[in-house]
Amino acid sequence: MFIIIGLAIMIVSETATLAGIEPFASWNTPIAWTGFIIFADAIVFRARGHSWMRSSPREFAALCAVSIPLWLVFESFNLVIRNWHYIGLPENTALRAFGYAWSFATIWPAIFEAADLIAVFTNSPPAHPAPLVHPAHPAPPAPPALTAVGAVMLATPLLVTPEIARYLAAPVWLGFILLLDPINARLGADSLLRDWRAGQFDRTVNLVLSGFLCGFLWELWNYWARAKWQYTVPIMENLKIFEMPLPGYLGFPPFALECFTMYVFVRSLIRRPGRPIAL
Repeated sequence: MFIIIGLAIMIVSETATLAGIEPFASWNTPIAWTGFIIFADAIVFRARGHSWMRSSPREFAALCAVSIPLWLVFESFNLVIRNWHYIGLPENTALRAFGYAWSFATIWPAIFEAADLIAVFTNSPPAHPAPLVHPAHPAPPAPPALTAVGAVMLATPLLVTPEIARYLAAPVWLGFILLLDPINARLGADSLLRDWRAGQFDRTVNLVLSGFLCGFLWELWNYWARAKWQYTVPIMENLKIFEMPLPGYLGFPPFALECFTMYVFVRSLIRRPGRPIAL
């Protein structure tokens, strides 16, 4: 039932958007992503017997909530790198704020649900998810240089001229991985570095593929919408797939890895167990 509901929401919203029918034409992005999240979660639950929405509703709600301020971090960087802007937004301030919140609240859930959906077809997890465990003897700490490099990458766009900063999107889409993942490993939390040291790459593969899938869908659902974003990336501006210049698609996989490292870091700060991510 939920698979059909999620699929129907996506199809109806995109079809209505192409036909210029409101409110879908102006709200296609949050509506379509809500449908995708329901759709993906239902498939994962059917395949595994557990999922974000059905098995961990409280953490799923927290994930939606924390997705908003986490994305605002990147909106803050965009004030400097100026790589995208929004058009066609509601004139009413409250309605516009609601649209922002709804759209931003779908970002982290979309990445994680897509990664779980991909994991259904790429690996076979246990029937029930194991809680996050903070081991008594964490893995050897990562070299502090990795965190330092991440900090430098994130600081660089803030320290150069505006003209140069426009070309420095890559450090923003990579910096949080290097900054936070070693810290997560040191805290004994889930970490890409800990996975790699153990010879486990399933999570990384699932997140990377999730980034490509979500990136394509973000651009697809945005392209014909009336309320949308447009890019002003000063690299290959005339070679685009939908609104995104072709090289920009390479930023979606590392963004998915950043979503993982940022969320795990926030979850570690409150030291609460949670669902495995992208496994």
